[in-house]
Amino acid sequence: MSDEILVERDGGIATVVFNRPKMRNAVSLAMWGEIANVTETLSRDDAVRAVVYRGAGRDAFASGADISEFKENRKDTETALAYNKKTEAAYTAIRLCPKPTVAMVFGFCMGGAMALAMACDLRFAAGGSKFGIPAAKLSIIYGLDPVHQLVDLVGPAYAKDILYSARTLDAPEALRIGFIQRLVPAAELEAYTYDYLRTVAENAPLSIRGTKAQVQAIFEGVNDGHRKRLFDMGIETFNSQDYAEGTRAFLEKRKPAFKGK
Repeated sequence: MSDEILVERDGGIATVVFNRPKMRNAVSLAMWGEIANVTETLSRDDAVRAVVYRGAGRDAFASGADISEFKENRKDTETALAYNKKTEAAYTAIRLCPKPTVAMVFGFCMGGAMALAMACDLRFAAGGSKFGIPAAKLSIIYGLDPVHQLVDLVGPAYAKDILYSARTLDAPEALRIGFIQRLVPAAELEAYTYDYLRTVAENAPLSIRGTKAQVQAIFEGVNDGHRKRLFDMGIETFNSQDYAEGTRAFLEKRKPAFKGK
């Protein structure tokens, strides 16, 4: 792993940092691949209860893809398809991560970074943050899955508005239309985000995983395969150590100590 993607850990919370502050954390082709790999590793780590994605510093979550690479890495159909495969792998890894994920946004969140943020379960932003998808200014059609997520978050009319105009949204508007879930003063955002996730991490991991799988199934369109998997997950919880622990803790009027088993 290069120093452009960093992973920090604090107890059960892992933080993935886009570390190119001199370029407002613009995401290079190599970084797209690393984001997918790191996320898949964290997804398999039982010690990880939640994952935060953020940019280094406070100027930008990420200013989008590194457009300076497009002359070589996205110059024709063949290279564009290879490039898109990398970006889609990053989005998919985050979206399907079984742990709760939060995009912690300081400053600019633009272009491909919007798709990274949308792939997370929640988006918490600092005052002064800016959001936008300038694909229409580059003659690019934004990816279907990110557009699906955008529509899911803000509705079809606002999704069209954002994509048609390629305009920049300020944080209050992003909150009002549902793109972000929290708007917090910049000085308080880090503490707020980690306090929130510590609360989440105290809850039963099997319940969190099941809820995330249910929401993803609804996003994809529930089919028989989803129903079977979700039914099995529900049965699994009743046979789990955590179910027994949660019941005992409730009766004993104490905080449960869940293990995810």
